[in-house]
Amino acid sequence: MARKRHSDEDILKLLREIEVKLSNGSDVQSACRGVGISDATYYNWRKRLAGWVGLSYRSAQLEKENARLKKIVAELELDKLILKESLDYLKPKA
Repeated sequence: MARKRHSDEDILKLLREIEVKLSNGSDVQSACRGVGISDATYYNWRKRLAGWVGLSYRSAQLEKENARLKKIVAELELDKLILKESLDYLKPKA
């Protein structure tokens, strides 16, 4: 049987999927079997990429927050531009 090579992103997805199954009350063997890997592979991957699962989740949260803040800044810049134009219109010309 040919060996599969998984990228780090695929491994993180699989680890996250297994963590969800484990949190729902499943045991490690059945959770690993459900995603198509052995439990030894799971433990090796978890040891190798221990901090990455939490970091990927945190990174997604930060990206979402960053997008929200960029939208707020864009709206404020637009408001600032409108106020500046209205001030120029109201200012008496000498």
